[in-house]
Amino acid sequence: MAMHLNEDIDGDGEMHDINVTPFIDVMLVLLIIFMVAAPLATVDIRVDLPNSSAAPQPRPDKPIYLSVKGDKQLYLGEQPITMDTLGNTLDQQTQGNKETTIFFQADKSVDYETLMSVMDNLRKAGYFKVGLVGVEAAGQH
Repeated sequence: MAMHLNEDIDGDGEMHDINVTPFIDVMLVLLIIFMVAAPLATVDIRVDLPNSSAAPQPRPDKPIYLSVKGDKQLYLGEQPITMDTLGNTLDQQTQGNKETTIFFQADKSVDYETLMSVMDNLRKAGYFKVGLVGVEAAGQH
Protein backbone atom coordinates (compact mmCIF):
# COMPACT_ATOMS: atom_id res chain seq x y z
CA MET A 1 0.00 0.00 0.00
CA ALA A 2 1.56 3.18 -1.18
CA MET A 3 0.86 6.63 0.19
CA HIS A 4 1.37 9.85 -1.74
CA LEU A 5 1.82 12.98 0.33
CA ASN A 6 2.56 15.42 -2.48
CA GLU A 7 -0.04 14.56 -5.09
CA ASP A 8 -0.26 18.14 -6.44
CA ILE A 9 3.42 18.40 -7.25
CA ASP A 10 4.29 17.44 -10.79
CA GLY A 11 7.55 15.94 -11.96
CA ASP A 12 9.25 19.37 -12.02
CA GLY A 13 8.55 20.00 -8.34
CA GLU A 14 6.02 22.82 -8.97
CA MET A 15 2.82 23.05 -6.93
CA HIS A 16 -0.43 23.66 -8.88
CA ASP A 17 -2.68 24.75 -5.97
CA ILE A 18 -3.42 28.36 -5.02
CA ASN A 19 -1.58 29.48 -1.91
CA VAL A 20 -4.32 30.99 0.30
CA THR A 21 -2.10 31.80 3.29
CA PRO A 22 -1.46 35.46 2.25
CA PHE A 23 -5.19 35.89 1.58
CA ILE A 24 -6.06 34.59 5.05
CA ASP A 25 -3.44 36.89 6.61
CA VAL A 26 -4.90 39.94 4.86
CA MET A 27 -8.45 38.99 5.87
CA LEU A 28 -7.46 38.58 9.52
CA VAL A 29 -5.76 41.99 9.53
CA LEU A 30 -8.87 43.59 7.98
CA LEU A 31 -11.07 41.83 10.53
CA ILE A 32 -8.98 43.23 13.39
CA ILE A 33 -9.07 46.74 11.90
CA PHE A 34 -12.86 46.65 11.57
CA MET A 35 -13.28 45.26 15.07
CA VAL A 36 -11.25 48.14 16.49
CA ALA A 37 -12.75 50.87 14.27
CA ALA A 38 -16.45 49.87 14.50
CA PRO A 39 -17.01 51.04 18.09
CA LEU A 40 -15.39 54.38 17.28
CA ALA A 41 -17.87 55.03 14.46
CA THR A 42 -20.98 54.74 16.61
CA VAL A 43 -22.69 57.54 18.54
CA ASP A 44 -22.93 57.15 22.30
CA ILE A 45 -26.15 59.14 22.63
CA ARG A 46 -29.25 57.03 22.11
CA VAL A 47 -32.10 58.89 20.42
CA ASP A 48 -35.41 57.30 19.54
CA LEU A 49 -36.21 59.06 16.28
CA PRO A 50 -39.83 59.23 15.15
CA ASN A 51 -40.96 57.89 11.80
CA SER A 52 -42.23 60.38 9.26
CA SER A 53 -44.38 59.63 6.28
CA ALA A 54 -45.34 63.23 5.56
CA ALA A 55 -44.69 64.65 2.13
CA PRO A 56 -42.92 68.02 1.86
CA GLN A 57 -45.39 70.86 2.14
CA PRO A 58 -45.76 73.17 -0.85
CA ARG A 59 -44.97 76.81 -0.29
CA PRO A 60 -48.12 78.92 0.11
CA ASP A 61 -49.16 81.17 -2.76
CA LYS A 62 -49.16 84.24 -0.53
CA PRO A 63 -46.85 83.74 2.47
CA ILE A 64 -47.27 85.96 5.52
CA TYR A 65 -44.02 87.59 6.60
CA LEU A 66 -43.54 89.01 10.08
CA SER A 67 -40.46 91.22 10.18
CA VAL A 68 -38.56 92.97 12.95
CA LYS A 69 -36.36 95.84 11.78
CA GLY A 70 -33.18 96.97 13.52
CA ASP A 71 -35.13 99.67 15.40
CA LYS A 72 -37.46 96.92 16.81
CA GLN A 73 -40.38 98.05 14.64
CA LEU A 74 -42.71 95.17 13.66
CA TYR A 75 -44.08 94.73 10.15
CA LEU A 76 -46.67 92.27 8.92
CA GLY A 77 -45.98 92.16 5.22
CA GLU A 78 -45.32 95.84 4.53
CA GLN A 79 -47.77 97.10 7.16
CA PRO A 80 -46.25 98.45 10.39
CA ILE A 81 -47.89 96.98 13.51
CA THR A 82 -47.33 97.00 17.25
CA MET A 83 -46.85 94.11 19.65
CA ASP A 84 -50.37 94.75 21.04
CA THR A 85 -52.09 94.48 17.64
CA LEU A 86 -50.05 91.50 16.40
CA GLY A 87 -52.66 88.84 17.21
CA ASN A 88 -55.64 90.75 15.80
CA THR A 89 -53.77 91.72 12.63
CA LEU A 90 -52.66 88.13 12.07
CA ASP A 91 -56.25 86.92 12.56
CA GLN A 92 -57.40 89.36 9.88
CA GLN A 93 -54.64 88.33 7.44
CA THR A 94 -55.17 84.59 7.95
CA GLN A 95 -58.99 84.75 8.27
CA GLY A 96 -58.57 83.16 11.71
CA ASN A 97 -56.70 80.09 10.40
CA LYS A 98 -54.25 79.33 13.22
CA GLU A 99 -52.59 76.60 11.11
CA THR A 100 -51.09 79.19 8.77
CA THR A 101 -47.29 79.26 8.75
CA ILE A 102 -45.90 82.66 9.69
CA PHE A 103 -42.50 83.40 8.13
CA PHE A 104 -40.52 85.31 10.77
CA GLN A 105 -37.49 87.37 9.83
CA ALA A 106 -35.45 89.76 11.93
CA ASP A 107 -32.54 92.11 11.38
CA LYS A 108 -29.28 90.67 12.71
CA SER A 109 -28.92 93.61 15.10
CA VAL A 110 -32.17 92.75 16.93
CA ASP A 111 -31.52 91.41 20.43
CA TYR A 112 -32.62 88.01 21.65
CA GLU A 113 -35.09 89.45 24.16
CA THR A 114 -37.06 91.14 21.36
CA LEU A 115 -37.10 87.94 19.29
CA MET A 116 -38.42 85.93 22.22
CA SER A 117 -41.04 88.55 22.97
CA VAL A 118 -42.37 88.37 19.40
CA MET A 119 -42.32 84.55 19.52
CA ASP A 120 -44.25 84.61 22.84
CA ASN A 121 -46.87 86.92 21.33
CA LEU A 122 -47.23 84.60 18.33
CA ARG A 123 -47.73 81.67 20.69
CA LYS A 124 -50.29 83.59 22.80
CA ALA A 125 -52.18 84.47 19.62
CA GLY A 126 -52.33 80.74 18.78
CA TYR A 127 -49.86 80.68 15.89
CA PHE A 128 -47.50 77.78 16.51
CA LYS A 129 -46.28 77.23 12.94
CA VAL A 130 -43.41 79.67 12.54
CA GLY A 131 -40.80 79.49 9.80
CA LEU A 132 -37.55 81.32 10.49
CA VAL A 133 -36.20 83.13 7.44
CA GLY A 134 -32.48 83.56 6.87
CA VAL A 135 -30.06 84.31 4.07
CA GLU A 136 -28.01 81.49 2.60
CA ALA A 137 -24.30 82.05 3.10
CA ALA A 138 -22.31 82.72 -0.08
CA GLY A 139 -20.56 79.68 -1.49
CA GLN A 140 -22.81 77.14 0.25
CA HIS A 141 -25.67 75.18 -1.24
